[in-house]
Amino acid sequence: MLSIFKEDGENKLKQTFSKKQKLTSLFSILIPILITQLGLFSMSFFDITMSGNYSPSDLAGVAIGSSLWIPIFTGLSGILLAITPIVAQLIGSKKEEKVAFSIIQGLYLAIIIACLVIILGAFTLKPILNAMSLETSVRDLAYYYLVALSFGIIPLFAYSVLRSFIDALGKTRVTMVITLISLPINVALNYLFIYGKFGFPELGGVGAGVATAITYWLIMILAIFIICTNRPFSTFAVFQTFYKVSISKWKEILKLGVPVGLSIFFETSIFAAVTLLMSSFDTNTIASHQAALNFASFLYMLPLSISMALTIIVGFEVGAGRYRDALEYSWIGVGIAIILAGFCGLILLFFRSNIAAIYTADPEVIKLTSQFLIYALFFLLSDALQAPIQGALRGYRDVNISFWVSLISYWVVGLPLGYIMATYTGFGAFGYWIGLIVALAAGAFCLSWRLIRVQKRLEHIPLQKKA
Repeated sequence: MLSIFKEDGENKLKQTFSKKQKLTSLFSILIPILITQLGLFSMSFFDITMSGNYSPSDLAGVAIGSSLWIPIFTGLSGILLAITPIVAQLIGSKKEEKVAFSIIQGLYLAIIIACLVIILGAFTLKPILNAMSLETSVRDLAYYYLVALSFGIIPLFAYSVLRSFIDALGKTRVTMVITLISLPINVALNYLFIYGKFGFPELGGVGAGVATAITYWLIMILAIFIICTNRPFSTFAVFQTFYKVSISKWKEILKLGVPVGLSIFFETSIFAAVTLLMSSFDTNTIASHQAALNFASFLYMLPLSISMALTIIVGFEVGAGRYRDALEYSWIGVGIAIILAGFCGLILLFFRSNIAAIYTADPEVIKLTSQFLIYALFFLLSDALQAPIQGALRGYRDVNISFWVSLISYWVVGLPLGYIMATYTGFGAFGYWIGLIVALAAGAFCLSWRLIRVQKRLEHIPLQKKA
């Protein structure tokens, strides 16, 4: 059976010899990642729901702020996800001595990227929000929520690198524990700053940004402490040597990471674009759209977690030259995602009104949100295919095609179709969701074709011969 690490704390993955062993091993990596992703996403979830219970305007403001921030963060942090396959393949090819250098160079890049985001945001945030046809109160809430959140951008990007390192070693339970510690802290801080409890200022939705920024600092500090003091991470001596900036290593990270980041950005930013286009609708429609989209994104954590697990384990197998094992892991992951999508679809179908009531007590918003959630059903199957396949492709370090697929399917096909459906048919705001559904389906089909081609190219390469 594949054991992620030996009992003495060594950081070496082991080969598996049956599908049962692979299934067990994949779940041992996947489950902690899933809990971690749900926990991290829950920070945004609680920001929105707790703000929504403060007022509908705060719900709309925080939801719009989140919809603008999430594609920026996920796209740029996607660049840093290159650390995962880089480290996984170094471990698979027994080159552990090169890991610390890669991590430090990744941290340098993370700080630079974070600073650029802050600087660009200072100049562009107000013009972007002013371009949206929002009520003044909603626009101001979105602006100040993002300003508050910006104080946590540097530690958040740094943590993305540290988490990639931890997860690449297979120690996904560590990041799970970090998240489980930080989540209740974030909720408690939300309670204090949103509602002004125990003498804290009553900031409404803006308080959610303050709470989340503080939480980002806490998770970075905790990750550094664990890496410095606990095996197997301490054996890499990540912070014990000062490394100069290496442009060649930056190029390696960026060559792999930029296509990953851009493909994630094109996928997530289309939702922000839809939000911009929907700003002409009334506040209740915007709030309902954001609430339904937030829950659909919550469900997306399932295939996304499978994707991240596949990047780790496929990367390890490819690094070791075991291409048949990498292939089997890839399609086991896709199968798991499809089964889970069917289960979630049933929940969404029968309990959509209850789900809508989580976000607000307003009857009209609940009704509209329930209608949007029907369309979210169709997101599930496409995500169940494309997300795991993207993760497997990253494990193979095949990322350029994913970039082009995301660009074309979302921005050339999905968004124009959504605009046409929303503007020139009776679907109204729901037309944009139809466009998103078509984009997701097109992306899933193209990525499936690419993965099959990559695997066929490698299936006849002898064991231990590197691609």
